[in-house]
Amino acid sequence: MANKTPEKRKYTTITIPTPLFARIQKKIRTTGFSSVSDYATYVLRETVSEMEMKKSGNAKTEGVIGKLRALGYTE
Repeated sequence: MANKTPEKRKYTTITIPTPLFARIQKKIRTTGFSSVSDYATYVLRETVSEMEMKKSGNAKTEGVIGKLRALGYTE
């Protein structure tokens, strides 16, 4: 059996204004987030996911509109 070693996660640092950090720190005290970094990662993942879905949705919509135009339908 091959010896599998877990891949190390790579991280980078981002900076945010100190007052914002303090506000987030207060806000997450009663949540399941263990740190501001965990919360920021969650928010960024959600935001990027939404942006990707919108972009994908827009491309699909444009494709359908193009097909309808090819069939003679106009807006």
